[in-house]
Amino acid sequence: MAHEPQPNMRIGDAEREDGLRALGEHMAAGRLSVDEYGDRSAKVATARTRGELLSLFTDLPDPRPRFHAPPPAFAAAPPMPYLPQRPLGLRLSSALVPIAMIVGVVMAFRFGFFPFIVLPILVAVLVNRSNNDWRRRHLGRGGR
Repeated sequence: MAHEPQPNMRIGDAEREDGLRALGEHMAAGRLSVDEYGDRSAKVATARTRGELLSLFTDLPDPRPRFHAPPPAFAAAPPMPYLPQRPLGLRLSSALVPIAMIVGVVMAFRFGFFPFIVLPILVAVLVNRSNNDWRRRHLGRGGR
């Protein structure tokens, strides 16, 4: 690349890494000594603009850092698919699972009747079944 447009345009880490890669190739080819590579790579790491970066390659042939066109500022995102909201009853029934867990543990320890611990499991199974039925009808997917 003989001349890069916009020498005052700021660069980022990708351009600096490309510059370091190019310097490494020049050192491997014997065009730069280890000391020259060290000096130039330190300058590449602190370069802020395209001009500063390219000035380190004026006495070297290709490869040189390449500057890609910047991505568009705001690319239009694809529209979100419509997802119907679960009915209030299903959302509230999902909240019953942790409540049933607390009630089951408290009743088991309070009354000493440990089958109350099965209560949250039953509630979870019923809630899961109703949620899966709703998913199957409205979203075309769901559990068993």
